[in-house]
Amino acid sequence: MTYDVAVIGAGVTGAMTARYLSAYRLKTIMIEKLNDVAMGTTKANSAIVHAGFDAKPGTLKAKLNVKGTAMMPQTCRDLNVPYKNNGSLVVAFSDEEMKTVRELYDRGIANSVQNLTIIGQEELRKIEPNISPEAVGALRAASAGIVCPYELTIASTENAIANGVELIRNAGVESIEDLGEEFVLHTAAGEVHAKYIVNAAGCFADQIARMLGDDSFELVMRAGEYYVLDRCEGGTVHHTIFETPTKMGKGILVTPTVDGNLLIGPTAATVTDRDDLATTEEGLAKVRAHTSKNVPRVTVRNAITSFSGLRAHPTSDDFIIDISKANPRLVNAAGIESPGLSSAPAIAEYTAWKLFEAMGGEPEKNPDFTPLRKAPVRFRHMSAEERAELVKKDPAYGRIICRCETVTEGEIRDAIRAPGGARDVDGVKRRTRAGMGRCQGGFCGSKVVEILARELGKELNEITKFGDGSVILYEKTK
Repeated sequence: MTYDVAVIGAGVTGAMTARYLSAYRLKTIMIEKLNDVAMGTTKANSAIVHAGFDAKPGTLKAKLNVKGTAMMPQTCRDLNVPYKNNGSLVVAFSDEEMKTVRELYDRGIANSVQNLTIIGQEELRKIEPNISPEAVGALRAASAGIVCPYELTIASTENAIANGVELIRNAGVESIEDLGEEFVLHTAAGEVHAKYIVNAAGCFADQIARMLGDDSFELVMRAGEYYVLDRCEGGTVHHTIFETPTKMGKGILVTPTVDGNLLIGPTAATVTDRDDLATTEEGLAKVRAHTSKNVPRVTVRNAITSFSGLRAHPTSDDFIIDISKANPRLVNAAGIESPGLSSAPAIAEYTAWKLFEAMGGEPEKNPDFTPLRKAPVRFRHMSAEERAELVKKDPAYGRIICRCETVTEGEIRDAIRAPGGARDVDGVKRRTRAGMGRCQGGFCGSKVVEILARELGKELNEITKFGDGSVILYEKTK
């Protein structure tokens, strides 16, 4: 089969673009190098829907951030993904930093950001009692929010597949041939033929582009380290709390998550290894120090995990979304660093229309397209009556596997059977939260392995944590 479009990369950009394309009569395939979707930058970022005051006016970042943030609530409703409009604060600790806050305000107004205000110390302490008493003021952005990036990606993938998109995993692209009317993508899972390519390969997008002679952009890797704190810390702040930004980024933030935890981080260190996700004592110490300055009450005593993620910083300092000058059938969607998550719905639309431009016009609409994704069962959010009725219909929902997060066997089974469903322990974790609680899978991990093996028809020692090289059980013992 020759596909009309091959989308390389199944992070939030690739998944949402594939979903947008599924509204048209196009044969689309999404190609992912790893064992699951959302395993790159998407799974390890700050989960913030930015208001849009940070980007330089006139840039793609500025335009798509504001539009994407406006689109996000409806997108999440359609996909049944939790979203919360909690607002954000950029906190200043000096008169000099207040100057930067006023510059951000002016930039936000230029970017058409709504509901921006500059507040003083008294108002700041009123709305965030746990903020440092040394803070002198802040920029308040009422339109900002929070969303789970990997849940948004998983939901987009499910919806795209339901609308006809295909997904192949463990299919890293090794080389690409251009035969004139179609490309042949040589992947670790075999050949894929496609007329057009959308390059949404995240940290590897520049390498994919160079396979077709496009060396027009360069990506620099920046590592960011985080802590996730237990839900007992979740109410410490209500807004997303930012430091006054620098040229390296938005600084260390303190933010609630849609699941009730507290997230602190990230650092920003330039690295060369695009696969290195190690945390460092130096980086985590920086997170602790800055967090203590901003919100002194927060400590890592209640940390349940730490992690590191990479973001692809374009040397142009703007998103790269355009038809390649090296090949008119290649559309790059690269350099999608912050505010990439916030911009994702708008990035998908913009990328698709660049593709249609390359095709010579808008394709025919898919008459069977639906933007709606059925809500997955979330046992922990149900009333006692709803739970009893569900268990009556299917006893699998009555067997609690993850006690920390109240996740049932039925939910795990559903996550595996869903379109583009879980194939490893971390895939179950991202879809259901089994293993995301205080014990981090210490009690439920073995049961999750058993359910995966049963549902996938595999042996226990074939089940991995996150794909190749992460086998959990090596062999049977006597």
